[in-house]
Amino acid sequence: QVQLVESGGGLVQAGGSLRLSCAASGLTFSNYAMGWFRQAPGKEREFVATITRSGSSTYYADSVKGRFTISRDNAKNTVYLSMNSLKPEDTAVYYCGARYLVVSTRLEYNYWGQGTQVTVSS
Repeated sequence: QVQLVESGGGLVQAGGSLRLSCAASGLTFSNYAMGWFRQAPGKEREFVATITRSGSSTYYADSVKGRFTISRDNAKNTVYLSMNSLKPEDTAVYYCGARYLVVSTRLEYNYWGQGTQVTVSS
């Protein structure tokens, strides 16, 4: 079965950095666009970043543009989210998703991970 397993979350001070990883199994990774979303307490899940199957194109939410970088390693079936200059408002559970063939900034992904908590203290 398909599994997406996120890791790398934690507690960090404002201005700090974290790198999230999402390891995929049970699917042909290179056939899937990958995305990162987040959900803060009491809020809806929102788009953060997405990357095409080859990694040649990336897209970001305005709130993270210039601070976050999405990348992927198809040989390792892993997608990453490097987060710099973190702010308290970045605090959320971060989820990775896999979407067959085409990127999307909406929640229409085929598979989701269980999430990893990121907490940014002020």
